[in-house]
Amino acid sequence: MAHRSNRMCNLSESMSQRLNAYALAAGAAGVGMLASATPANAKIVYTPANIPINVNGALVNLDLNHDGINDFQFGAGYSGPGVRRGGVIAPEGNHASSLGVTPQQPSNRAWAVESRGHLCAAAVPAGEPVGPHRRFQPGNSQLLMAFASGDSTHGAAFCPWIKTKQAYVGFKFLIKGKVHFGWARIKRVVGSSGFPATVTGYAYETIPNKPIITGKTKGPDEIDIAKVNAVVVPPIQKPASLGLLALGAPALSIWRRE
Repeated sequence: MAHRSNRMCNLSESMSQRLNAYALAAGAAGVGMLASATPANAKIVYTPANIPINVNGALVNLDLNHDGINDFQFGAGYSGPGVRRGGVIAPEGNHASSLGVTPQQPSNRAWAVESRGHLCAAAVPAGEPVGPHRRFQPGNSQLLMAFASGDSTHGAAFCPWIKTKQAYVGFKFLIKGKVHFGWARIKRVVGSSGFPATVTGYAYETIPNKPIITGKTKGPDEIDIAKVNAVVVPPIQKPASLGLLALGAPALSIWRRE
């Protein structure tokens, strides 16, 4: 009986080691699948463009996700000596130039900043995240990108796009009731009357509430494999069971991705 008992004990220890090893291998495989599957879900949809925003020309509508619904609208205007706009000819010596963006849906917003006491559309540089923690305009109204006016003795100028050659407008908009983020790259000729500009490309992130990086045209945009760290729990010093095997990947401790 003692000989049989020893054989059963050795068999139990051997089986325990194998089951523990199997559980760890299965869990590690699950972690690997999780790490590799996450980036595949992230996708940026980028549209190259060459759309002029002409001074006193037709307004430019932008459909970020190509669903047939206009999301934002751009326009540039100039009034000066002898220039008729809105049925009014500007007095001699007076002039006004503007460039602006307007949401076309009630819940859409553009990234906003303060400029000399005015709320303006931010001229966002490349490499900046557009996401939930940014400041967006409070209402569905036009947001100036650049404005200048005056006469021979007095004048006013504000908004960051006055001297900007190229930057990005950050967007928050809805797709089927869910918040998405995007951007439009704008290029303009500094020093021209009326702030003429060109939309040279735009993009949006397909995952709701996920930030998008200005200038990024392919997803994933923020996934760094170095930030995905998995810590494997040492083998449990007790006989393995079917319950332990059933845990699989959840039996491992995984660092939360930042």
